[in-house]
Amino acid sequence: MNKDSLKEELIKIIKEKSLLTDVKRVLTSGRTSNYYIDAKMTTLDPKGANITARLILDILKDFDVDAIGGYTLGADPMVSAVAVLSVETEQFLPAFIVRKEPKKHGERKMIEGPFQTGWKVAVVDDVVTTGGSTLKACQAVEEEGGEVALTLVLVDRLEGGRENIEKKGYKFVSILTREDIL
Repeated sequence: MNKDSLKEELIKIIKEKSLLTDVKRVLTSGRTSNYYIDAKMTTLDPKGANITARLILDILKDFDVDAIGGYTLGADPMVSAVAVLSVETEQFLPAFIVRKEPKKHGERKMIEGPFQTGWKVAVVDDVVTTGGSTLKACQAVEEEGGEVALTLVLVDRLEGGRENIEKKGYKFVSILTREDIL
C-alpha cells in the first residue's frame, strides 16, 4: 500500500474506532469539546498500530534520529509499534516513554527504556490540542541530555498545539488533522 492509501485506511479506522461526535468531553488541556478522538482505540488495534507505525517510519526516514518516544500514555502504543517495525528498515529505532512523574523508587527516572544522553529523538503523541503533553516530553528529553529532532503527532486538532510547539523551537509534523477526520 502506498502512503496515501495507508492514510485513507487510517482515517477509516479512526472514524470507526476512535471518533466520538455529539459528545461533551473535557480534554487533557482542560478545554471542552463536542467531539473526542480516543486514539488509543486505533493505536492499540493491530491494523491501526501497523498503519500508524508505517506512516511514522515513512516520515522519519528523512530525519536523523536515534530513538522514538513520548509522553505516557498517548505515545506508548505508537512508539512500541514503530520500534517493532523498524527492524524491517535500515533505521532501527528503540522506543522510550516519558513518565508523568519520576519513579518513586529505584533510579527515580523520568524516562523509561533504552534512552541515551546525546541521542537525537522524535517525540510523538497521539492527539495534540494545546501541545502541553508533547512539550513536557520534549523538556524531559532535554533534561536527560537528549535532543529533540522533531515532534510528530497522529492527529492535530488544529487548536494551537502546533503553534505552541513551534514557538518553543521544535519542528512539528502531523500525520492527520481534525479536518481529515471530521
